[in-house]
Amino acid sequence: MDLHDKVSVVTGASRGLGRHFSEALTDEGATVYGLARSRADLEEIQDNFGADAFRPVACDVRDESSVQQAFQTVTEEAGRLDVLVNNAGLGRHDDVTDARVEDWNAMLETNVRGPFLCARAALPPMRAQNEKSGFGGHIINVASIAGLVENPGMAGYNASKFGVRGFSLALMKEVRDDGIKVSCVYPGSVETSFGSGPPNPLQPEDVAATVTHLLESPDNYLVSEVVMRPLRPRG
Repeated sequence: MDLHDKVSVVTGASRGLGRHFSEALTDEGATVYGLARSRADLEEIQDNFGADAFRPVACDVRDESSVQQAFQTVTEEAGRLDVLVNNAGLGRHDDVTDARVEDWNAMLETNVRGPFLCARAALPPMRAQNEKSGFGGHIINVASIAGLVENPGMAGYNASKFGVRGFSLALMKEVRDDGIKVSCVYPGSVETSFGSGPPNPLQPEDVAATVTHLLESPDNYLVSEVVMRPLRPRG
């Protein structure tokens, strides 16, 4: 897909990887609708990226009506939707016996329910585009190495990211005949990640470049999963 003049939605766009995804997409000429709960944080990014390139939309991805309103705003303003990057995420680390139920629920609602609600809202305009042009668009779900490798003290986060993987692979098979790609990416430790990590983590701009590369692949070329790790995490 040529990203120039395409319309993208990035969730969790106000910081971390979401901000880097937004920057990489605008650098390629895409218009990015950045979603996050804090509109003020998004407006600060708009000041840096430009009002035409980045458009802030306040949205809580856990809330169905908030998601529906956000995607209605995108389609009404832009008239199309080519890319969805489901990036918004939440992590809490604790043993199962010590974990708060509220934290468990928050991770599942943000990390699994959020991508489900956003993908469901993105599919109608993407299917309509496929009917017109033969290609619908591309959904990127950002999981984590924690969606492939289990770790003690991370049962809730592992469960949510394993859930993202299962959702992505099932959705990919569900919509590929509609001309819609679904890819799931699994970054290892990234410099913007929450919590402590190795001293030599992945750089967020490199993760963003990988996602951009996936999006710019030929329309009939589908990469369903990408695992990213630092070569020498300990330096």
